[in-house]
Amino acid sequence: MADVTAAMVKELREATGAGMMDCKRALIESDGDVARATELLREKGLASVAKRAGRSANQGLIDAYVHFNNTAGALVEVNCETDFVANTDEFRQLVKDLALHIASPSAPRWVTRDEVPASILESEQKIAEAQARESGKPDNVVPRIVEGKVEAFLKDNVLLDQPFVKDDSKTIQQYLDEVGAKTGEKVLVKRFARFKLGEDAA
Repeated sequence: MADVTAAMVKELREATGAGMMDCKRALIESDGDVARATELLREKGLASVAKRAGRSANQGLIDAYVHFNNTAGALVEVNCETDFVANTDEFRQLVKDLALHIASPSAPRWVTRDEVPASILESEQKIAEAQARESGKPDNVVPRIVEGKVEAFLKDNVLLDQPFVKDDSKTIQQYLDEVGAKTGEKVLVKRFARFKLGEDAA
């Protein structure tokens, strides 16, 4: 089996727009043959996910989920490019799954990292730094600890970074990419609202 280097993965990723792990798998499967790996990605519909990033998505669906005991629920708007795709089984299932995920204990607070207020990030950094210094960590490792804790905070609170509740082997972003690859369209979460009895809406 050919050695798959980081440079090969990078080259394939830049050429196809597919995800890093998908590129690596395709290179392993093709025994390091970049041309064949590109074909494999195209066959799986993964090669054009990033190429769709600039296209507008203003069709889609809004769906709701309410927990069986009526104490938690969610509303979510998911967009795609055409009403044809909005009516496919894959897209409808995605929207239902996202509403369920948002209502679950995963409790995301923002759709993307860009939506997290700078003041909250600064506060998390200060708390992480104080905790690291309090536990006697040397100065040279404190920045790495702070970075790790902020990253963990984002993964816990940003919807696209969270592991999908029905299949934690993939993130919500990876799930969106899969549906985008199957439908051939840009698929994105526009917004959501989460409700829990006795709490303010998120």
